[in-house]
Amino acid sequence: MANILCFDFGINHIGLAVGTKELQLSRALKALKAKDGKVDSLVLDKLFKEYSPTLIVVGLPLNMDGTYQDITFRAKKFGNRLANDYKVQVEFVDERLSTADAKSYLFENYGFKGLKDKGLVDSMSAVIILDTYFGLV
Repeated sequence: MANILCFDFGINHIGLAVGTKELQLSRALKALKAKDGKVDSLVLDKLFKEYSPTLIVVGLPLNMDGTYQDITFRAKKFGNRLANDYKVQVEFVDERLSTADAKSYLFENYGFKGLKDKGLVDSMSAVIILDTYFGLV
């Protein structure tokens, strides 16, 4: 089965999930640490080698009215750079409210403890974005 990696782009953390379209299953992975939206290339190399994705999905942060903001352009640049560097197709998915949904899920299932880990929230957001791509949300 073909792996899909999903990224919830952020300036300091980038949420990460992996899934398969055939089974329409996704799971959170440990969020990536970023510096100004950039991740260490060795970390990315290891990630792409381990999962060998055939597709990457990147959440597209839009304003509630659907318009772009500065971080929208940065997320697109991040996704396009990954697609170019790793020769993998990229799909962008509207991620509006994914963080709110992730926080709600974590609070309901883990209480405040789940909300304290920013990386966990970001990776749960990536799961929601990937589920949206699968048409499950």
